[in-house]
Amino acid sequence: MNLKGLEDELRKLYTSHNQEHVFDHYSSLDDEKKSLLLKDLSSFPVDKLASYLQSARQEQDRLQQDSHEGNDHSVHIGPYRGSIGSVSTDSFVSTMEPIGIHAIAMNQVAVVLLAGGQGTRLGFDGPKGIYDLGLKSGRTLFQLISERLVKLIQLVNERQSTSDTVSIPLYIMTSPMNHEATRSYFESHNFFGLSPKDVLFFEQGVLPCLSINNGKILMEEPGKVAVAPDGNGGIYPAMERCGIFQDMEQRGIQFIHVFSIDNCLVKPADPVFLGYCISQGADCGNKVLWKAHAHEKVGVMAEKDGRPCVVEYSELSSKMAEMIHHSTGKLMYGAANICNHFYTLDFLQNQVLPNMKYMYHMALKKIPIWDEEKQQVVAPEKNNGIKLESFIFDVFSLSTNMTVMEVLRDVEFSPVKNAPGSETDSPETARRMISELSKKWLQAAGAKLIGDLRSDDCEVSPLLSYGGEGLHVYRNRDVVCPFNI
Repeated sequence: MNLKGLEDELRKLYTSHNQEHVFDHYSSLDDEKKSLLLKDLSSFPVDKLASYLQSARQEQDRLQQDSHEGNDHSVHIGPYRGSIGSVSTDSFVSTMEPIGIHAIAMNQVAVVLLAGGQGTRLGFDGPKGIYDLGLKSGRTLFQLISERLVKLIQLVNERQSTSDTVSIPLYIMTSPMNHEATRSYFESHNFFGLSPKDVLFFEQGVLPCLSINNGKILMEEPGKVAVAPDGNGGIYPAMERCGIFQDMEQRGIQFIHVFSIDNCLVKPADPVFLGYCISQGADCGNKVLWKAHAHEKVGVMAEKDGRPCVVEYSELSSKMAEMIHHSTGKLMYGAANICNHFYTLDFLQNQVLPNMKYMYHMALKKIPIWDEEKQQVVAPEKNNGIKLESFIFDVFSLSTNMTVMEVLRDVEFSPVKNAPGSETDSPETARRMISELSKKWLQAAGAKLIGDLRSDDCEVSPLLSYGGEGLHVYRNRDVVCPFNI
């Protein structure tokens, strides 16, 4: 379609939804700016914005009414009542892992990686996934995840009884800011051994910022809409918009493992997690850790109005946070969310997408906008706009059969979020966790560790072992720390 045809189509669309003002300065723009504006307008779900905003307003009004009436928001919250599986027993792992392996062998499993974030807090100007963690091997978060998938595919190929080639497609959600840098990084490293046809990139969406007063789209400047990321829950409409669901259908994918780039210990397409969710007939699953203490500042699994959800620590009173389950002796609100989820493709397409309009939340912000009288961009003194965002775990409430699986912190969770030198969630703590786990694997295989046993520079290559297996060759052998094998 030519520029004029696209303009006419979009004018008609935006006018039908009372947003025709986005074209007020169109005639004064040069061809390049016209093209950029039309590209942006084509990407926005203008037909859905009003319903997103209405739902978000209703939720905010409900919360404000509770506050006005003196109600504690926690009256809507209760402990998660579903069963929680645990990898703490060998029998659980040995039962669930083959089920997950079988699903992978049947090419029914895909991985979706949330990688839209920049390394700003790390002092790094680029995608977080390519940040140098300081490992002796030089591996980045992208490389660790990719090579674990390469090893897992190898393991499944060795164990399966058919001659079909195993494929685990990796879908990487980027952001407009880091999309090209992420794609180029994978291409320049030959996709770290993964098949290029199995690594697909798609962009997280943005939504227009809206006026508090009337819900009108705000203009940052003539011919440029003020936008904001739509939250990590934007993964679902982005997958639809970018054809990811269609690609999954064509590949025969049934089960999807979704997680964030932050975690250097993540196990992509974890067969145990997959196996547990599949064995329970789950449409949605969440991998969790148990809180280190009652007041650890993390979101936890719970229920709101009888539906599964994640509640933030700020939503729990001190009394609730400290409640102990009488039969287990564990915290009732102890299952900490780590952004590591399982879904069936059917659930995402037939439950989540039709209900996305109920998933958005309002954030009131000071948004610089174009001032027609002053003929310049003006920064407001008070909140003038609304940013709409959704959270990836908001869809839990739509599940008809939710499952939760607890894993061990020192084996599966070490996020990289904070600047070097920070006490927690830093590159240093990530290297330490990788090193300790590598030493533990070798000792379990029967190796004798010598040298600097306190070293934080020990590393077992993901291409050698996915989860501690395959290290029997080191039985009864001395391994000098630090090591990189």
